[in-house]
Amino acid sequence: MPRMRLTRLGGDRGSVAAELALALPAVVLVLALGAGALGAAARQVSLQDAAADAARLLGRGEDSGRAADAVGRAAPGASMSSSNSGDFVCVTAHATVAVGSLISVPLQASSCALAGGL
Repeated sequence: MPRMRLTRLGGDRGSVAAELALALPAVVLVLALGAGALGAAARQVSLQDAAADAARLLGRGEDSGRAADAVGRAAPGASMSSSNSGDFVCVTAHATVAVGSLISVPLQASSCALAGGL
């Protein structure tokens, strides 16, 4: 019976390093986008809280400058606009979040409070 020789296949040498070199940038990109999304979500929560605080301030009769300061302190770089709707004072806060250096996401939060409340 003829004896078969087993030969090592040398064509696969270094393939793990090549696959890692291709996959690593994708993994880093996914992690960076995930961290950016978490940061944007946290910024949205603080923007919503700032809009609620500003609406309560305006509902109590404070001036719009103090409400805008409250929004600016709670969410740095944010701006606000307010409107009256019947017995309610509504505030909309706007901000932009940069996810990485190429992506910017506009955020908006609105809240209303009863006008003349204490």
